[in-house]
Amino acid sequence: MDATTAPHRIPPEMPQYGEANHIFEMMQNMLEQLLIHQPTDPIPFMIDHLQLDNDYVPKILVLGPPASGKTTVTLPSGLLVRLVQARLREEDCVTRGWILDGIPETREQALLLQTLGIAPRHVIVLSAPDTVLIERNLGKRVDPLTGEVYHTTFDWPPQPEIQNRLLVPAGISEGETARKLLEFHRNIVRIAPSYPKILRVIPADQPCVDVFCQALTYVQTIHRSNAPFTPRVLLLGPMGSGKSLQAALLAQKYGLVNVCCGQLLKEAVADKSKYGKVILSFFEKEIAVPDSIIMKVLGRRLDQQDCVERGWVLHGFPRDLDQAHMLNSLGYKPNRVFFLNVPFDSILERLTLRRTDPVTGERYHLMYKPPPTVEIQARLLQNPKDTEEQVKLKMDLFCRTSAELEQFYQPVLPLNGDQDPYTVFEHLESGIINPLPNKVP
Repeated sequence: MDATTAPHRIPPEMPQYGEANHIFEMMQNMLEQLLIHQPTDPIPFMIDHLQLDNDYVPKILVLGPPASGKTTVTLPSGLLVRLVQARLREEDCVTRGWILDGIPETREQALLLQTLGIAPRHVIVLSAPDTVLIERNLGKRVDPLTGEVYHTTFDWPPQPEIQNRLLVPAGISEGETARKLLEFHRNIVRIAPSYPKILRVIPADQPCVDVFCQALTYVQTIHRSNAPFTPRVLLLGPMGSGKSLQAALLAQKYGLVNVCCGQLLKEAVADKSKYGKVILSFFEKEIAVPDSIIMKVLGRRLDQQDCVERGWVLHGFPRDLDQAHMLNSLGYKPNRVFFLNVPFDSILERLTLRRTDPVTGERYHLMYKPPPTVEIQARLLQNPKDTEEQVKLKMDLFCRTSAELEQFYQPVLPLNGDQDPYTVFEHLESGIINPLPNKVP
C-alpha cells in the first residue's frame, strides 16, 4: 500500500479538476462531508471545507492481482485503513490529491474506507492472464543492499556485481502465486460493486508505457455531473451540411426547441407582426435582413418559457463574428457548439441535385431520392438558390467567416457531416451527454 500525493504541477495535457467547478457539485461535496464527519458545529466546518478548495483534486485507487504492477501489503484491515486515513489527512494529500496503491484488497477494507469518507474519483483495476502473472513473479529478483526489484527477462541489471548478489524473494513460487491469484479473484468481484461508474479495467499484459497512457487517459476524464443541465446547442456548418436534420433529431429525442433563424423570419412575415412587416420589405427587395432586426425576433423566441425550461438547438445564426458577438452580448450563450464539416464536392452534390414537384410540392433528389416516374421528372423544378453558381458563392462566404466563428466558440466539437445522418447524430448526442473535453482533437 502506498499513498502517493499527486504531482504539484499537473502536466498541461491533464485537465485541472477545478474546471468543472459548478456550484451544484460544490454543494454536493460539502453535503457528503457533513454526512461523513457530522460536526457538532457545522458552520465553521463548512467554512474550513470551502477554504481547502480541493473538491477536484485527483483521488485515485489502483488495484490488481500479484505481479500486475501494483504494490501488496499485509496488515490487519483496521490498522491498515487507519494508517491510510492518517496519511490522507496530511496537508499535501488534502491540497494536491492522492494515488492509493494496493488497498482495498477485500470488501471489508473497501467498506471501512467508505465509512471513513475516503472516496476516490477514479478506480483502476490492472488485469492480466494468470499464466502471465505467474511467469512475471517467477522472474523477480531483489537486491538485498538497495531493495531494488529486478526481473530476469524484463529488467535485468547490466552490472555484474549487482547480478551476483540478487536474491529470489520469498513467496513467489508458482504455487504461492497461484494461491494469491485465486484469493484476488474471489475478492475483486466483491470489491468492484463498491465503486460503480468510476472503475476501469486496464489490461496489464502490455508494455508499461501503454498501460500508463491508458491509465492517464482515464484519470483525465471528468465524470458526468449530476447537476441539472439544460442544453443550449448551436450547430455551425455550411449550407447543405445537415444542420436542419440534426436539429430536428435532437428536438425529437430530447424535447429541445428547434430554433431555425430563417424559419423564424418567415413566420414573422406570415404572422404579419410588427417585425414581420419590416422583414417583408427586405424579402421583397431580396436583400439581407439587418442583424438588429434578426436579433429582436430571435431574442423573443429564445426568451420564451419553453426555450428557458427545455433548452434549444439553434441553427442558421450566427453566420459571422459580428452576429456571434451580438448573440453573446445579449446573454444567449450556447453550452455546446458543434461544427459539421462536409467537403465542398459533397455540398455541391447534395444541393445542386435537389428538385421540387410544382404540382404536389414533393421534394426529390436526383441521386438519393429520384422521382418515381418519367412524367414527374419532366416537370421538376430547381430552386434558383440551388444552382451551382449560387452554392459556390455561399460556400465562399461561409469559408471566409467559419474560422473566426470556430475560434470564438472554443471549444467547438467538430463532426464529420459527410456520413450517414444517424451516425452523425450518435456523435452529436455523445457530445451533449458527456462532459466537454479539456482539448478538442
